[in-house]
Amino acid sequence: MSRYDLTDFEWRVIAPLLPNKPRGVARVDDRRVLNGIFWVLRSGAPWRDLPERYGPRTTCYNRFVRWRKAGVWDRLMDAISVTHDGDIQMIDSTSIRAHQQAATGKKGDRDHCLGRSRGGLTTKIHAVVDAQGLPIRLGLTAGQAHDAPAAYRLLDRLDPRTIVLADKAYDADGIRALIHAQNAVPNIPAKSNRKWKPCFSKRLYRERNLVERFFSKLNHFRRIATRYDKLAENFLAMVQLASMRLWLRTYESTA
Repeated sequence: MSRYDLTDFEWRVIAPLLPNKPRGVARVDDRRVLNGIFWVLRSGAPWRDLPERYGPRTTCYNRFVRWRKAGVWDRLMDAISVTHDGDIQMIDSTSIRAHQQAATGKKGDRDHCLGRSRGGLTTKIHAVVDAQGLPIRLGLTAGQAHDAPAAYRLLDRLDPRTIVLADKAYDADGIRALIHAQNAVPNIPAKSNRKWKPCFSKRLYRERNLVERFFSKLNHFRRIATRYDKLAENFLAMVQLASMRLWLRTYESTA
């Protein structure tokens, strides 16, 4: 068993959430295929270098893509993170350097969330995490994009009385109004040019380091630390799988 494979506990959690296939030819063993996908995610190796113990590489890759298109990874992410602690949520972003193989799209092709920034060709991962630093919602933009527009998409499903922690990049009237409209409370430091200074707790703001820790853990997955995937959808699916693995490890450590 590889150290990247699902443990028995993790498999017991994830197996009931996988799609059923009541008819037709039996599907290749789900656990073996998932272990192959997680091996690529953790090692960062190309699909063609997948060890033989995981079966044909085409089976693992095709399953990964097919389930991404069917929304399976989205549903798994929602199901696994449903127990999140909603009292405090934090939002932030991090830039990921893209490998040259990810930048082979044709001119005029659809947006693959690649952009030029000080770090070169990058993709920005946006994340909302809970009070334990575990991811709840994820998104991608090009590396040069501002953080605020993504916040409108990621902060539209807050629980009442949730306290939202964010840095000055999110100090916008629209973001504050969105949070207040859901009966939640923003704890965001004001920009220096803001005339009206809203209430702000420095003590609560210190908890925001949890979202930075999440990004640090995310970079342990080499497929995330460097973006090799050409398609933004595939890269986001890898980020979701890494996030689910962090959730599963937390469940196992507290079981």
